[in-house]
Amino acid sequence: MAAALLITLRETLEASLIVGIMLAFLSRTQNRHHNPIIWAGVAAGVATSIIAGLLILQFAGSFEGRSEKIYEGVTMLVAAGLITWMVVWIASHGKYMCEGIERKMHLHLESGALISLFLLVYTSILREGIETVIFLQAAFMQSQDASVHLGAIAGMVLAVGAAWLLFRGMMQWFSLSRFFKFTGILLMFFAAGLVAHSVHELQEASLIPIVIEHVWDINHFLNEKGAVGGLLKGVFGYNGNPSLIEVISYIVYLSGIGMLWKRMNRLTN
Repeated sequence: MAAALLITLRETLEASLIVGIMLAFLSRTQNRHHNPIIWAGVAAGVATSIIAGLLILQFAGSFEGRSEKIYEGVTMLVAAGLITWMVVWIASHGKYMCEGIERKMHLHLESGALISLFLLVYTSILREGIETVIFLQAAFMQSQDASVHLGAIAGMVLAVGAAWLLFRGMMQWFSLSRFFKFTGILLMFFAAGLVAHSVHELQEASLIPIVIEHVWDINHFLNEKGAVGGLLKGVFGYNGNPSLIEVISYIVYLSGIGMLWKRMNRLTN
Protein backbone atom coordinates (compact mmCIF):
# COMPACT_ATOMS: atom_id res chain seq x y z
CA MET A 1 0.00 0.00 0.00
CA ALA A 2 2.81 2.43 0.90
CA ALA A 3 4.57 1.90 -2.45
CA ALA A 4 1.32 2.47 -4.36
CA LEU A 5 0.68 5.68 -2.39
CA LEU A 6 4.20 6.91 -3.17
CA ILE A 7 3.85 6.10 -6.86
CA THR A 8 0.48 7.74 -7.44
CA LEU A 9 1.31 10.70 -5.18
CA ARG A 10 4.37 11.55 -7.24
CA GLU A 11 2.95 10.73 -10.67
CA THR A 12 -0.39 12.48 -10.07
CA LEU A 13 1.29 15.53 -8.57
CA GLU A 14 3.58 15.74 -11.59
CA ALA A 15 0.60 15.48 -13.97
CA SER A 16 -1.37 18.04 -11.91
CA LEU A 17 1.54 20.47 -12.02
CA ILE A 18 1.77 20.13 -15.80
CA VAL A 19 -1.94 20.92 -16.15
CA GLY A 20 -1.62 23.80 -13.67
CA ILE A 21 1.32 25.29 -15.59
CA MET A 22 -0.69 25.13 -18.82
CA LEU A 23 -3.80 26.75 -17.32
CA ALA A 24 -1.72 29.45 -15.63
CA PHE A 25 0.03 30.22 -18.93
CA LEU A 26 -3.29 30.53 -20.76
CA SER A 27 -4.59 32.84 -18.05
CA ARG A 28 -1.45 35.00 -18.09
CA THR A 29 -1.52 35.35 -21.89
CA GLN A 30 -5.26 36.12 -22.04
CA ASN A 31 -6.09 32.78 -23.69
CA ARG A 32 -8.51 31.37 -21.13
CA HIS A 33 -10.96 30.53 -23.92
CA HIS A 34 -8.61 27.65 -24.76
CA ASN A 35 -9.03 26.08 -21.29
CA PRO A 36 -11.54 23.50 -22.62
CA ILE A 37 -8.78 22.13 -24.87
CA ILE A 38 -6.60 21.51 -21.82
CA TRP A 39 -9.39 19.72 -19.95
CA ALA A 40 -10.30 17.69 -23.05
CA GLY A 41 -6.68 16.55 -23.29
CA VAL A 42 -6.69 15.63 -19.60
CA ALA A 43 -9.93 13.64 -19.95
CA ALA A 44 -8.69 11.83 -23.05
CA GLY A 45 -5.33 11.04 -21.42
CA VAL A 46 -6.98 9.65 -18.26
CA ALA A 47 -9.50 7.62 -20.28
CA THR A 48 -6.78 6.12 -22.49
CA SER A 49 -4.66 5.30 -19.42
CA ILE A 50 -7.60 3.46 -17.81
CA ILE A 51 -8.24 1.49 -21.00
CA ALA A 52 -4.53 0.65 -21.28
CA GLY A 53 -4.51 -0.46 -17.64
CA LEU A 54 -7.47 -2.78 -18.17
CA LEU A 55 -5.85 -4.26 -21.27
CA ILE A 56 -2.56 -4.83 -19.43
CA LEU A 57 -4.38 -6.53 -16.54
CA GLN A 58 -6.30 -8.77 -18.94
CA PHE A 59 -3.10 -9.60 -20.80
CA ALA A 60 -1.28 -10.38 -17.54
CA GLY A 61 -4.04 -12.76 -16.44
CA SER A 62 -3.48 -14.98 -19.47
CA PHE A 63 -0.13 -16.30 -18.20
CA GLU A 64 0.38 -19.35 -16.02
CA GLY A 65 3.29 -21.31 -14.57
CA ARG A 66 6.70 -20.55 -16.05
CA SER A 67 5.27 -18.02 -18.51
CA GLU A 68 3.79 -16.06 -15.61
CA LYS A 69 7.17 -15.97 -13.84
CA ILE A 70 8.86 -14.69 -17.00
CA TYR A 71 6.14 -12.07 -17.57
CA GLU A 72 6.39 -10.81 -13.99
CA GLY A 73 10.18 -10.72 -14.12
CA VAL A 74 10.22 -8.75 -17.38
CA THR A 75 7.45 -6.38 -16.20
CA MET A 76 9.37 -5.53 -13.04
CA LEU A 77 12.55 -4.91 -15.04
CA VAL A 78 10.63 -2.59 -17.40
CA ALA A 79 9.14 -0.75 -14.41
CA ALA A 80 12.59 -0.37 -12.84
CA GLY A 81 13.92 0.98 -16.13
CA LEU A 82 11.10 3.55 -16.37
CA ILE A 83 11.65 4.63 -12.78
CA THR A 84 15.36 5.05 -13.50
CA TRP A 85 14.62 7.22 -16.53
CA MET A 86 12.05 9.28 -14.59
CA VAL A 87 14.30 9.92 -11.57
CA VAL A 88 17.30 10.85 -13.73
CA TRP A 89 15.21 13.05 -16.04
CA ILE A 90 13.70 14.99 -13.13
CA ALA A 91 17.15 15.43 -11.61
CA SER A 92 18.57 16.83 -14.85
CA HIS A 93 15.59 18.67 -16.38
CA GLY A 94 13.09 19.22 -13.55
CA LYS A 95 13.91 22.89 -12.94
CA TYR A 96 13.38 23.66 -16.65
CA MET A 97 10.06 21.80 -16.95
CA CYS A 98 7.91 24.91 -16.62
CA GLU A 99 9.88 26.87 -19.23
CA GLY A 100 9.78 23.93 -21.65
CA ILE A 101 6.01 23.51 -21.40
CA GLU A 102 5.35 27.23 -21.79
CA ARG A 103 7.66 27.44 -24.81
CA LYS A 104 5.78 24.63 -26.56
CA MET A 105 2.41 26.18 -25.71
CA HIS A 106 3.53 29.57 -27.06
CA LEU A 107 4.52 27.98 -30.36
CA HIS A 108 1.22 26.10 -30.67
CA LEU A 109 -0.87 29.17 -29.86
CA GLU A 110 1.14 31.42 -32.17
CA SER A 111 0.73 29.01 -35.09
CA GLY A 112 -2.94 28.40 -34.31
CA ALA A 113 -2.31 24.63 -34.18
CA LEU A 114 -4.85 23.93 -31.43
CA ILE A 115 -4.83 20.20 -32.16
CA SER A 116 -1.13 20.29 -31.27
CA LEU A 117 -2.04 21.95 -27.96
CA PHE A 118 -4.54 19.16 -27.29
CA LEU A 119 -1.93 16.52 -28.16
CA LEU A 120 0.63 18.19 -25.87
CA VAL A 121 -1.75 17.80 -22.92
CA TYR A 122 -2.94 14.36 -23.99
CA THR A 123 0.52 12.84 -24.40
CA SER A 124 1.74 14.39 -21.11
CA ILE A 125 -1.16 12.90 -19.14
CA LEU A 126 -1.01 9.60 -21.03
CA ARG A 127 2.71 9.22 -20.28
CA GLU A 128 2.11 9.73 -16.56
CA GLY A 129 -0.90 7.39 -16.68
CA ILE A 130 0.89 4.53 -18.45
CA GLU A 131 3.88 4.86 -16.11
CA THR A 132 1.51 4.71 -13.13
CA VAL A 133 -0.22 1.58 -14.44
CA ILE A 134 3.09 -0.23 -14.99
CA PHE A 135 4.51 0.88 -11.62
CA LEU A 136 1.38 -0.18 -9.73
CA GLN A 137 1.35 -3.56 -11.43
CA ALA A 138 5.01 -4.06 -10.54
CA ALA A 139 4.31 -2.94 -6.95
CA PHE A 140 1.54 -5.52 -6.63
CA MET A 141 3.73 -8.26 -8.11
CA GLN A 142 6.46 -7.46 -5.60
CA SER A 143 4.37 -7.11 -2.44
CA GLN A 144 1.25 -9.16 -3.30
CA ASP A 145 -0.59 -6.62 -1.14
CA ALA A 146 -4.34 -6.57 -1.86
CA SER A 147 -4.59 -3.00 -0.50
CA VAL A 148 -2.49 -1.57 -3.35
CA HIS A 149 -5.58 0.03 -4.90
CA LEU A 150 -6.35 1.84 -1.62
CA GLY A 151 -2.86 3.30 -1.50
CA ALA A 152 -3.15 4.30 -5.16
CA ILE A 153 -6.43 6.16 -4.59
CA ALA A 154 -5.08 7.88 -1.46
CA GLY A 155 -1.99 9.03 -3.37
CA MET A 156 -4.09 10.48 -6.20
CA VAL A 157 -6.38 12.36 -3.80
CA LEU A 158 -3.44 13.78 -1.84
CA ALA A 159 -1.63 14.84 -5.02
CA VAL A 160 -4.64 16.64 -6.54
CA GLY A 161 -5.32 18.36 -3.22
CA ALA A 162 -1.68 19.41 -2.85
CA ALA A 163 -1.54 20.74 -6.42
CA TRP A 164 -4.72 22.78 -5.87
CA LEU A 165 -3.33 24.28 -2.65
CA LEU A 166 0.00 25.04 -4.33
CA PHE A 167 -1.60 26.98 -7.17
CA ARG A 168 -3.81 28.79 -4.65
CA GLY A 169 -0.66 29.91 -2.86
CA MET A 170 -1.67 28.12 0.33
CA MET A 171 1.40 25.89 0.62
CA GLN A 172 4.28 28.35 0.31
CA TRP A 173 6.26 26.31 2.85
CA PHE A 174 6.16 23.28 0.52
CA SER A 175 9.32 22.73 -1.56
CA LEU A 176 8.68 20.86 -4.80
CA SER A 177 12.39 20.32 -5.41
CA ARG A 178 12.80 18.70 -1.99
CA PHE A 179 9.67 16.64 -2.53
CA PHE A 180 10.94 15.26 -5.84
CA LYS A 181 14.39 14.61 -4.37
CA PHE A 182 12.96 12.75 -1.38
CA THR A 183 10.50 10.68 -3.42
CA GLY A 184 13.23 10.11 -5.99
CA ILE A 185 15.42 8.49 -3.33
CA LEU A 186 12.52 6.29 -2.18
CA LEU A 187 11.79 5.32 -5.79
CA MET A 188 15.41 4.32 -6.33
CA PHE A 189 15.12 1.85 -3.43
CA PHE A 190 11.77 0.67 -4.81
CA ALA A 191 13.32 0.14 -8.25
CA ALA A 192 16.26 -1.75 -6.70
CA GLY A 193 13.73 -4.04 -5.03
CA LEU A 194 12.00 -4.55 -8.39
CA VAL A 195 15.29 -5.53 -10.01
CA ALA A 196 16.06 -8.02 -7.24
CA HIS A 197 12.53 -9.44 -7.30
CA SER A 198 12.72 -9.70 -11.09
CA VAL A 199 15.85 -11.80 -10.67
CA HIS A 200 13.94 -13.99 -8.19
CA GLU A 201 11.11 -14.57 -10.70
CA LEU A 202 13.52 -15.30 -13.55
CA GLN A 203 15.41 -17.71 -11.31
CA GLU A 204 12.15 -19.55 -10.64
CA ALA A 205 11.66 -19.66 -14.41
CA SER A 206 15.17 -21.20 -14.71
CA LEU A 207 16.45 -18.31 -16.84
CA ILE A 208 18.99 -17.12 -14.24
CA PRO A 209 21.11 -19.49 -12.13
CA ILE A 210 20.50 -19.52 -8.37
CA VAL A 211 24.15 -20.16 -7.29
CA ILE A 212 23.37 -19.74 -3.56
CA GLU A 213 19.68 -20.04 -2.78
CA HIS A 214 19.65 -18.19 0.56
CA VAL A 215 22.52 -15.91 1.55
CA TRP A 216 20.70 -15.39 4.85
CA ASP A 217 17.29 -16.19 6.31
CA ILE A 218 15.95 -13.78 8.94
CA ASN A 219 12.24 -14.30 8.31
CA HIS A 220 11.95 -15.71 11.83
CA PHE A 221 13.07 -12.28 13.09
CA LEU A 222 11.51 -9.95 10.47
CA ASN A 223 9.11 -11.84 8.25
CA GLU A 224 8.62 -10.29 4.83
CA LYS A 225 4.95 -11.32 5.01
CA GLY A 226 4.38 -9.57 8.33
CA ALA A 227 3.20 -5.98 8.84
CA VAL A 228 6.63 -4.34 9.14
CA GLY A 229 8.37 -6.75 6.76
CA GLY A 230 5.60 -6.31 4.21
CA LEU A 231 5.96 -2.53 4.36
CA LEU A 232 9.74 -2.78 3.91
CA LYS A 233 9.26 -5.25 1.05
CA GLY A 234 6.77 -3.02 -0.76
CA VAL A 235 8.84 0.17 -0.51
CA PHE A 236 12.47 -0.96 -0.23
CA GLY A 237 12.35 -4.46 -1.73
CA TYR A 238 13.18 -6.19 1.57
CA ASN A 239 13.68 -9.94 1.29
CA GLY A 240 14.12 -12.10 4.38
CA ASN A 241 15.90 -14.90 2.50
CA PRO A 242 17.39 -13.63 -0.78
CA SER A 243 19.61 -15.53 -3.17
CA LEU A 244 23.14 -14.39 -3.93
CA ILE A 245 22.23 -13.00 -7.39
CA GLU A 246 19.31 -11.07 -5.87
CA VAL A 247 21.61 -9.41 -3.34
CA ILE A 248 24.20 -8.58 -5.99
CA SER A 249 21.59 -7.15 -8.40
CA TYR A 250 20.09 -4.98 -5.63
CA ILE A 251 23.47 -3.54 -4.60
CA VAL A 252 24.73 -3.03 -8.17
CA TYR A 253 21.54 -1.29 -9.31
CA LEU A 254 21.28 0.94 -6.22
CA SER A 255 24.95 1.92 -6.44
CA GLY A 256 24.72 2.70 -10.16
CA ILE A 257 21.51 4.76 -10.04
CA GLY A 258 22.68 6.52 -6.88
CA MET A 259 25.91 7.71 -8.52
CA LEU A 260 24.09 8.77 -11.69
CA TRP A 261 21.45 10.68 -9.71
CA LYS A 262 24.11 12.49 -7.67
CA ARG A 263 25.96 13.45 -10.85
CA MET A 264 22.80 14.83 -12.47
CA ASN A 265 22.02 16.88 -9.37
CA ARG A 266 25.56 18.30 -9.28
CA LEU A 267 25.40 19.32 -12.94
CA THR A 268 22.11 21.19 -12.47
CA ASN A 269 23.05 22.97 -9.23
